[in-house]
Amino acid sequence: MIKEISDKSFHNEVSSSDIAVVVDFWASWCGPCKMLAPVMEQLDKEYGGKIKFVKVNVDKNPELSSKYNISSIPTIMVFKNKVVEDKIVGFSPKNILENKLKKYV
Repeated sequence: MIKEISDKSFHNEVSSSDIAVVVDFWASWCGPCKMLAPVMEQLDKEYGGKIKFVKVNVDKNPELSSKYNISSIPTIMVFKNKVVEDKIVGFSPKNILENKLKKYV
């Protein structure tokens, strides 16, 4: 299961990570977010340990949503060495996401 992080735990979970971190910005009322959740779980199982997967509920974490200009969800951001390396807005099927993430392994 992908760990849910908050404004307070973001730095420890993302900024201090030695491997790439995929952050899924989502909300419980978002239909495309619900479609993306099982895809992210599959990717986490396949790439766990090589890439870290976490999620942020935008309704509960307005500071992060504002800081990273999240205006549409789902938004997936890939962080590496404290820098945003990639951003994907909207639902994407597993093969598209996997192709984008392979370069971070």
